[in-house]
Amino acid sequence: MSYSANLTGKETLPSVFDCHIYQLRQISAVSGRITPVENGFDLPFDVQRVFYLYDIPAGENRGAHSHIACHQFLVAASGSFEVMVEDGIHRKTLFLNQPFMGLHIPPGIWAREQNFSSGSICLVLTSHSYDESDYIRSYDDYLKFRGLE
Repeated sequence: MSYSANLTGKETLPSVFDCHIYQLRQISAVSGRITPVENGFDLPFDVQRVFYLYDIPAGENRGAHSHIACHQFLVAASGSFEVMVEDGIHRKTLFLNQPFMGLHIPPGIWAREQNFSSGSICLVLTSHSYDESDYIRSYDDYLKFRGLE
């Protein structure tokens, strides 16, 4: 499969150092808390799609792919898990365990969710609707996309 980064001049692909954990707003009351997420305010992109992962068997990983254009924002809505992000050169692992904290993964970053706690739920907000052609699922193809192979 052939991928193009569609870069012009001074543009560069993001690195793992562009993956940031955001603290979302919390509204507290005696009856509990709510965390709103609004387009144009809380995230660095407008949300076009929302889905969540659950009932993940112990020891299973999820993800293990990159997107060409789609941004992702991951939240541990319940429980906890790790997210390993890499850019072909650097790698880091981030831990999510609060429903008001989320990880922004820009396009061009390889990501894998791992070490899910029992009963965990991974909420995912994305900048694009589902499009299989936006996925890079082979790590060798990912390295080619990054210009590293």
